[in-house]
Amino acid sequence: MQKIMKKIKLPAFIEDVRLRYVSMAMLALAVVGIIVAAMIRPWLALAMTVVLLGLVIASFYTLETITRNTNKYIKHLSYRIKRGEQEALVRMPMGILMFDKDLNIEWLNPFLSQYFDDDEVLGQNLGDVDSELAEIIRSNQNVQEPRRVHWGNHQFNITVQTGIGVVYMMDVTPYAKIEQEAADQKIIIGQIFLDNYDEVTQSLDDQLVSNLNSFVTTELNNWATEFGLFVKRVDDDHFLMIAYTKSLTAVVKNKFKILDTIREGTSKQNAPLTLSVGIAYGDSDLAQLALTSQSNLDLALGRGGDQVVVKSKAGEAKFYGGKTNPMEKRTRVRARMISQALQELFKQTDKIYVVGHERPDMDSVGAALGIRRIAQMNGKECYVVLDPTNLHSDVERLMEKVASDTELANQIITPDAAYLGATEKSMLVMVDHSKPSITTARSLYDKLQNRVVILDHHRRGEEFPDNPMLVYIEPYASSTCELIAEMFEYQPQGSAPLNKLEATAMLAGITVDTKSFALRTGTRTFDAASYLRSMGADAMLISTMLKENVDNYIQKNHLIDGVEMIGDNMALCTGEEQKAYDPVIAAQAADTLLSLAGIDASFVVTRRRDGKVGISARSLGDVNVQVIMEQLGGGGHLSNAATQIENTTVADTKGELLNVINKVMNQNDDEDDEA
Repeated sequence: MQKIMKKIKLPAFIEDVRLRYVSMAMLALAVVGIIVAAMIRPWLALAMTVVLLGLVIASFYTLETITRNTNKYIKHLSYRIKRGEQEALVRMPMGILMFDKDLNIEWLNPFLSQYFDDDEVLGQNLGDVDSELAEIIRSNQNVQEPRRVHWGNHQFNITVQTGIGVVYMMDVTPYAKIEQEAADQKIIIGQIFLDNYDEVTQSLDDQLVSNLNSFVTTELNNWATEFGLFVKRVDDDHFLMIAYTKSLTAVVKNKFKILDTIREGTSKQNAPLTLSVGIAYGDSDLAQLALTSQSNLDLALGRGGDQVVVKSKAGEAKFYGGKTNPMEKRTRVRARMISQALQELFKQTDKIYVVGHERPDMDSVGAALGIRRIAQMNGKECYVVLDPTNLHSDVERLMEKVASDTELANQIITPDAAYLGATEKSMLVMVDHSKPSITTARSLYDKLQNRVVILDHHRRGEEFPDNPMLVYIEPYASSTCELIAEMFEYQPQGSAPLNKLEATAMLAGITVDTKSFALRTGTRTFDAASYLRSMGADAMLISTMLKENVDNYIQKNHLIDGVEMIGDNMALCTGEEQKAYDPVIAAQAADTLLSLAGIDASFVVTRRRDGKVGISARSLGDVNVQVIMEQLGGGGHLSNAATQIENTTVADTKGELLNVINKVMNQNDDEDDEA
């Protein structure tokens, strides 16, 4: 019986357990109905039996037909799908290439073969057929998401599956062109400013001024026409620029040669003018673009002018130009305006805290003492914030002298004491620096960050307080002490003037930053020094404070003893990896190298006591060391700059410095060749 049952093939739907139970239940109900009918009318039971058998046979036949037709449809559909897959591999607009572990081409579809000019490439090594595509595949192996790559004159979204040796390439060149066109049509806004227009034109007659204006306007219009810009003069010294991003790309590629054209052309007319330009891009809001462009112009001016700053609202600033020393202003108008503005701010504060940079030098401390005296002359309580555990040897000698002046000594406090004493109405004056990250009292800055005044002579960098109350940055000045010395002329009369020790500290600051009046000095530098001497500044005391001890002298000479030349005119010294050097020694070594014949720029790389690796850079003006240090995260002046780098070695820093120097020098050579 079991053998007979095995030979009987049940319909496919009966093999489904759920349908089987339902069918059995319905059959049982039908049998029960027939039995009941037989008890009532035998002929009725016979009729029901015949109908039941007919329904069962019809159901079996119908369901079997449905099953057979469904299977037939599925088989046909599977065939169509497989055929479609095969056709897709051959005809779809996506390149498919199969390769082995050695990048030998095993198969590629016809769509991709057209990019090889339909040459026979099967079996050949991809590196021999097209080295560019081979390198693209090697550099994009096992990428999770498609990457946009350039191959020849086309752009592709590429996915490489190394495990199965397949690369998929979708040509998106038309879409990339649309994206590029949209990007090229975005609006950019620029602000162009003639840095020293008022100073130059005040001594010229009307005809010369007219000729100068005509020259500048003509050159700017010619430049605008060449690159597709719109430039409109909105004031004597101010132009507005509107353009598309495509034009900005061309101008950037040209390295803003208009700066050199204006500078050199006006110099020939004995009326040297320089341009500062701030350009904003990448924002659909025109009002925001205008604000960003003005901010970029302020950054360019804060860095000394004669340069261009290109930056989006949240992007990284790019600098062009700025390779000449900033020109000294010929009037004291701004010094008077800053003095008056500072006095107005003093009226709105209860206490003033003056802070310099980390490990303050004589310029930083002297400037702080000068501001303290100005605040006192205006009847305000003022404190100088110093960290006594982190001072240069010359500043320590100054503090020993300050200790003998009880009034002055009581006004010098630690960062912690300043933080505890500061209120909502207090004001913070940052001297000799503008970067919050290098301030002596960072917690105090964070507490008073909306009530900050900045007085500095270094070029402004990207890191800058968000909402300063007043900014006085003059990169042309020799030192911050020089800027502050000029302010005393505009203070209230009858109040106690600078005392001898304060004047000495400020003059020492100027002496240190000018290398005893040998570098970065102008007429106003000597005017400020003359004023401080008239207030009792002691040259002998300055000489005593600035003396270096024997150990420092030996360390400096040890650094210089290992000097090596970079090219024909640059010198490099490196300290021992495990030995910590005072930054002052590194700076003195760099200065000493400049005094040697044939050296126009010097770099000293040493490990600092805080674990960072520092670089002191100096030049005589022909080499812009500020640009080099900025690329390493630092800054300063064209002829005096520095940086500090964390989590690195002296050897690695030296290699990075050499790479940056070569890059900058090559850029300068390219620009000279283009000129």
